[in-house]
Amino acid sequence: MPVTLRLKRPPIVPLEAEFLSPDVLATLSHAEISAMIVHHGKRRLPLSEFFDVEGERSEDLVLHGELHKLRWVGRGMRRGSITVHGTIGMHLGAYMRGGRIDVHGNAGDWIGAEMKDGTIRIRGNAGGQIGAAYRGAMSGMRNGLIMIDGSAGLEVGMRMRRGTIVVGGPTRDFTGLQMKGGTILLRSGAEIRTGAWMQRGTIISLKPLQMMPTFTYSTTTTPGFLPLLSRHLAPHGITLPTGPYQLYRGDRAVPGKGEILVLA
Repeated sequence: MPVTLRLKRPPIVPLEAEFLSPDVLATLSHAEISAMIVHHGKRRLPLSEFFDVEGERSEDLVLHGELHKLRWVGRGMRRGSITVHGTIGMHLGAYMRGGRIDVHGNAGDWIGAEMKDGTIRIRGNAGGQIGAAYRGAMSGMRNGLIMIDGSAGLEVGMRMRRGTIVVGGPTRDFTGLQMKGGTILLRSGAEIRTGAWMQRGTIISLKPLQMMPTFTYSTTTTPGFLPLLSRHLAPHGITLPTGPYQLYRGDRAVPGKGEILVLA
C-alpha cells in the first residue's frame, strides 16, 4: 500500500518538504510520517497540519490536491515512485538519482534540475528551467528522462550535460541555453534564441524554428541515431519521425559544436 497524502489545508505561503521522497518514507510508520516537520514560511509545522496521511513504510508516494506551493518533493530520490494527482510546485525531482515521478497535472519551475538519473513525466504544462543547472552551477541534468506533455517555460535544458528532455507543446525562449550534451526533443517547436551558446548536444524540432544567425546550415539528412532514440521513447507512447531533417551547427558565438535538427 502506498503512502498517500491528501491536501486538507492549502498553504498560504510556499511549503517546503524535502523529505517527501520514497527513500525517506520507506522506513517510517504512519505516526512518524504525520509528525514530520515542514517549513511553512518561517513556521515549522507537522505534515498532518496540511495533509491527511494514509499508509506507511512504502517506496510509493501518492499526492492529491492543488499543490503548486509545495516545493522540493522527491529531492535526491534514488528509488520508488511518486504520483501526483493535481498540480505540483517548484524543484520537483531536483538532484534525482533514480525512480519515477508521474504528475497528472501541471508543474512549476526547475523540474528535474541537476538530476542524475530516473524518469519524470508531467502530463500537463511545466514552468521554466526544466532539467537545468541552478544559478552558479556548471552542469544541469546528467542523465535520465524528462517528458512534458504540454508546454514549458524559459531555459529548458540549460547547461544539461546528458539525458533526454521531450516537450510536447511549445517552449519559450532560450531552450538549450549553454547546452553541453544530451538531447532535447521539441514536438511543437520553440520561441526564439533556441540553442544560444550551446557547446554540444542535440536539439530536435518537429516544427520550424527561428534560427539564430550564429547557427550554420550544414545539410539535409536522416541521422543514424534517431531509430535508437525512437526505441528509447516508444514505451512512453512518444513517436519520432525518421526524417529527413535540416541540420544546423553552432553556436559559432561560443564557438560550439552543437547541432539543431529541424524536420524538413
